[in-house]
Amino acid sequence: MTFNLYLILLMSTKAYYQKQIIDLRARMAREKEAMKRDNESYARCIKNASTPSSKASYRKSKVDKAESHKRTIESLKRQIAQAQLNKTKAPK
Repeated sequence: MTFNLYLILLMSTKAYYQKQIIDLRARMAREKEAMKRDNESYARCIKNASTPSSKASYRKSKVDKAESHKRTIESLKRQIAQAQLNKTKAPK
């Protein structure tokens, strides 16, 4: 059996998709932590900003970064759903 064929067979097993789901859930948890950390950081920056324009800039950055994190989390949720679907279709 060639190595490529072995990889194809491995990738089509339930165990492969189960590991993928676990990894994706871990990535999602890390992303949520990063979102929380960034939110707290921007809140401190906004609180300590000296001018109204810098406060507005920090607020905009905070919103943009939060949206970025949300998009990443939604993408990970879709990947988890796809892996779960593939897992149900895969042979043992």
